[in-house]
Parts: sequence; C-alpha cells; structure tokens
Amino acid sequence: MKLLHIDSSVLMDNSVTRELSRAVVEAWQVAHPAIDVIYRDVAADPPAHLSAEIVAARFLPAEQHSDRQRDEMASDEILLQEFLAADVIVLGVPMYNFSIPSQLKAWLDRVLVAGRTFRYTAAGPVALIEGKKAVVVSARGGIYSSAAGQVMDHQESYLKAALGFVGVQDLTVIRAEGVNMEGRRKPAIAAARQQIRAMVKKAA
Repeated sequence: MKLLHIDSSVLMDNSVTRELSRAVVEAWQVAHPAIDVIYRDVAADPPAHLSAEIVAARFLPAEQHSDRQRDEMASDEILLQEFLAADVIVLGVPMYNFSIPSQLKAWLDRVLVAGRTFRYTAAGPVALIEGKKAVVVSARGGIYSSAAGQVMDHQESYLKAALGFVGVQDLTVIRAEGVNMEGRRKPAIAAARQQIRAMVKKAA
C-alpha cells in the first residue's frame, strides 16, 4: 500500500493542517506498518503555476520542447506518477480567502491532465482513476459548515469536485473549524483528532 502525503500550508510549524495531516499519516502507519509513504510539501517546493509555455508543451513533440518545457514535463511526470501510484492521498489544506492555497492549485493543475487522469469523449469527460481513497485535512479560521458559511466555501467543495472529476470518489474530510476564533483552536484540533482516530479505526 502506498500513501501520498501533501502539505500546502505556508505557516509551517504554526500550521493546524500540517499537525493534523501528520497525525493522519502516523495513524495509518500504525494501522498498516508496511505502508509506503511519499511526502511532498507544495508550500516549501511549489510547482510553477501554469503558463502558456507550460501548457503548450503538452501539445508539442518532445523534440520541439524548450529547455524549460523539458524540465517542466519531467517534473510533471514525477508528480503524476506519485499520484497514480498512491492508494491513499492525504491532503493538508488550509482555507485561504475561501479557497485552497495557490500552491496546491498548481499541484492539481499538474495531476488533473487530459489523457492521463481523465479523458474527453463524445459523451463528455470520463474519469480514469479508480480505487483511491483521499483524506482532506481541512482547517478554517472561521465557521463555514453552517448554511450561511457554505456559500463561501470554495475549499472543501472545490477539492471534492476536482478529485471526483478524475474518479477519486472515496473522500473523507477531517475538519478543524474556527481555529482563529477566540477559545476555539484547541477544541477544534481535539475534535479533528477524534475524527482521525475514528476514521483509521473504521478503515482498519
């Protein structure tokens, strides 16, 4: 079994999602001692955001690639192979201005690729990914699970849509909410840790 662990918070040691995503991975390792973990920190080492030059490389023969296009295609292939090989994907994802970190969006732009993780047909797009489980470790400074808050949630909703589009339907959200509100940070983290224990126990 292979687990791909992605962190995306820019807050490093002060990050709630880094703390909790690490707890998820450690719990999986206890439950599955032979699990192979691949770690990628897209905040510390972010993929480049898409540009016309990078997108064009996907439609050109390799011999026509510039040096930069060649480097980007090689980097893309590493990210894609990590994603394709993983049985479990753990994503540490803070909410930044109602959405996900741009560094994580850049990573998604490298793994949501036509012909590799989905394809277009006459009837519409078809997912090419099967059998993967995703765990989204979500942290929000405020409360967005309420009816009013959900209108502004383009974090969890986007990830469910994006991963579901390529076929990752088995998705669990571990949420710590209101972590920037007075008196809520510790209870929110404790509640999320309880969710982690319950999830891993069920998965085992």
